Amino acid sequence: MSKEIDRIAEMIVSSKRVVVLTGAGISTESGIPDFRGPQGLWKRVDPKIGTIEFFREHPDEFWRFQLDRLKEMMKAQPNRAHYALAELEKMGKLSAIITQNVDSLHFKAGSKNVIEIHGNLRTAKCIECGKVISIEEALKIIEEGVFPPKCRTCGGLLKTGSVLFNEPIPEEALTRAYMESEMCDLMMAIGTSLQVYPAAYLPVIAKRKGAKFIIINMEPTPLDEIADIVVHGKAGDILTAVVEKVKEKLGVKGS
Repeated sequence: MSKEIDRIAEMIVSSKRVVVLTGAGISTESGIPDFRGPQGLWKRVDPKIGTIEFFREHPDEFWRFQLDRLKEMMKAQPNRAHYALAELEKMGKLSAIITQNVDSLHFKAGSKNVIEIHGNLRTAKCIECGKVISIEEALKIIEEGVFPPKCRTCGGLLKTGSVLFNEPIPEEALTRAYMESEMCDLMMAIGTSLQVYPAAYLPVIAKRKGAKFIIINMEPTPLDEIADIVVHGKAGDILTAVVEKVKEKLGVKGS
């Protein structure tokens, strides 16, 4: 694998605009289960609970499910992969992270330019008036005995800020993601199965614009055949080694 690590580092160093696309697999080392892996969430839970239709029909059951996830995510801390990407950004070698994750771990690790195309669990939103509040405020409403939580302004149902199946992706986030994909000269997909659209289409856009494409994932993906490099393994191990090699090539000392 050392050969691939060196090649990835060389591609990062020689690129002018590097963009990373991350999925649930980058956060498994932080104790957050992925969705489609061998031990993935959808192996244990019916995926229909993640649809907007299920939320509207069974908001109480949806919130019970989300409260369990919130407990996991609030205690989770960034792992070596998140910190490695934050370090690349500080070094000026990473322009943007496009993430499918809602766990905010990229921000916690120190990354600045993060595009959350599937929303996040830091907020909740009223489906009637559109008011956005912090997730802490939503939890306070629940503690006060209102379950499922409702908007203090209009009484409408509150939904977590994550994008559900069959729900549109925030337009601003999607526009930024497309722009970054078109402008980059190197895209790295890390910890994503590349099976969920439109995220899985972003590397295709990048390739069509002439960018190089690297995949780092535990399992094979449908886009392996168009990638310039595919490495199977833990993102933390691989990215830590890549960052050290990038520093070596740039002559950077220390952290």
